[in-house]
Amino acid sequence: MSSTPAKLNFKVYQGSTLAEVLRWESSVKSYALITGISNSAPVTITATAHGAPDEWRVKLNNIVGMTELNSGDNYYQITQVTANTFKINDINSVPYRAYVSGGVVEYNTPINLTGYTARMQIRATVPSTDIISTLTTENGKIVLNSAKGTITLNIPATETAEFNFITAVYNLEVISSSAIVTTIASGSVGLVKEVTR
Repeated sequence: MSSTPAKLNFKVYQGSTLAEVLRWESSVKSYALITGISNSAPVTITATAHGAPDEWRVKLNNIVGMTELNSGDNYYQITQVTANTFKINDINSVPYRAYVSGGVVEYNTPINLTGYTARMQIRATVPSTDIISTLTTENGKIVLNSAKGTITLNIPATETAEFNFITAVYNLEVISSSAIVTTIASGSVGLVKEVTR
C-alpha cells in the first residue's frame, strides 16, 4: 500500500453537482493470462478470472500477433467487465493484426474498502480555520464501494452555488476499522463561476 498521496487537482463548477470518482490502488500487482482478443470495436479481451474491477486501469504486454495492444508502461481503462472478459472502449482493433497467442494483463490490486470510512475538507489555504466544505462517509458526501474499489466524492449543486473562492486546497483521508488514517489524495480545487443562474 503506497504511503505517498496522489496529487489530484479538481475543478468545481459553481451551481453544478460535483461527482468525482477515485480509485485507491495498492502497490501489489495482479496478473492474468490472456487467452483471446477480438478484432472488434471496441476490442474484447479474454483473461480467465482476471479479477480487475470495472473501469480499472490495466497494462497489456507480451501479446503475440496483435502487438498493437502491447502498452509498455501505459495504461488502458477497461469497461463492460465480466469474470473472464473486458472491453477497452477507446480501442477499435478491427484493423489490427489477428491475435495469435500469449499476453498478460497487469494491474495494481484494489484496496479492499470494507470497514473503511473517509473524510475530506476544502479550505481556502492549509492554515485557514474556515472550512469551505466537509465531506465524510457519515454525511453521505463520500461513498465507498468495495466491490468496485471506488471512492465517490459528492457535493450537491445547492452547496456549490454558494461557493465564492478562486482556488482552495483539500486532502482526502481514509480510516481503517483499526483506526489507521491514510491520506490518499491532496491538491487544489479551482472554482469555475456560474453564468446560468
